[in-house]
Amino acid sequence: MPRKRTPPALFKPLRRALAVPVWADVALRLGAALALVFVVVMVHWIDRDGLKDTHDGVISFLDVVYFTMISITTTGFGDIAPVSDKSRLIEAVIVTPIRLAVIYIFVGTAYNFIIKRSWETWRMKRIQEHLAGHVVVLGYGVSGSEAVAELIARGTDPASIVVIDPSPQRLALAEQAGCNVMEGDATRDETLEAVRISRAQSILVSAGRDDTTILIILTARHVAPDVPITAVVRADDNELLARQAGANNVINPVRFTGLLLAGSAEGRHISEYLSDLASVTGRVQLVERPVAASEIGLPLESIRSGKGLRIYRGERAIGFWEAESHVLEAGDVIVEITATLPA
Repeated sequence: MPRKRTPPALFKPLRRALAVPVWADVALRLGAALALVFVVVMVHWIDRDGLKDTHDGVISFLDVVYFTMISITTTGFGDIAPVSDKSRLIEAVIVTPIRLAVIYIFVGTAYNFIIKRSWETWRMKRIQEHLAGHVVVLGYGVSGSEAVAELIARGTDPASIVVIDPSPQRLALAEQAGCNVMEGDATRDETLEAVRISRAQSILVSAGRDDTTILIILTARHVAPDVPITAVVRADDNELLARQAGANNVINPVRFTGLLLAGSAEGRHISEYLSDLASVTGRVQLVERPVAASEIGLPLESIRSGKGLRIYRGERAIGFWEAESHVLEAGDVIVEITATLPA
């Protein structure tokens, strides 16, 4: 039976992609507030005959601007006041809702750019301090999104997956899947350090371009020298480069597709079985696990959790037909075929 990983503590998205730049957001908010103030100034100017100035009895345009500002800010000195029923109705029905809207805009701006951002900065720092044992996915294109979907199907908690991608649209899809997201350039050290990649359980790299993927591998290996890295490359001559850059596993989807095609030529059920093995949705699946204490000293063929195929002993790969597979040793890693349990 495949073992499910124990996910780390839940945490919120590390950094959300902004729909508009900060300066544009501030400009839109201030523009909306000024537009509402201008509307109130025009309303008061049109209805200036309903206002009374106790100072000189004349309502000038400057008086209207002055009365609008003290009215919007609810200061109300009383030197200018609405005296007609029409003016009071305008204050109650038109000016008061606008006043509330302007206050809401300014309060919302203060909350969003001072209180909320300070809170987010503090929360992100706390998240980073406890972030460990997570899966970091660098690139959320076709391969990256499929990998995340398969991880979730295999029992990985989406909250233990961190996706880094420069595209806000792709991050939105990752966030919908329940993953934690961060918009950034994965080829930069500070981006990877922000998600504590050195404490990650594993790193999956799928940048869409082989040159970018290899550069990301170099950066990730520099920042996280001991974390396993699996990368996707599409050109055969780049597989060696990806391994030299630091990838532990290199997957070539073009080659895998060729294997499926070749298998179908040898028999119509071979490619189907290969696809079955690769996905948790099939009837069987490949599982990699450390040898259990109760299995040490036993032959590979005697394990009861599945059908043992291969042993990894240090850097050596031992097949089930080889003599060394007749005795399992401490530290061995077993690759086996297990039945997929019904949900």
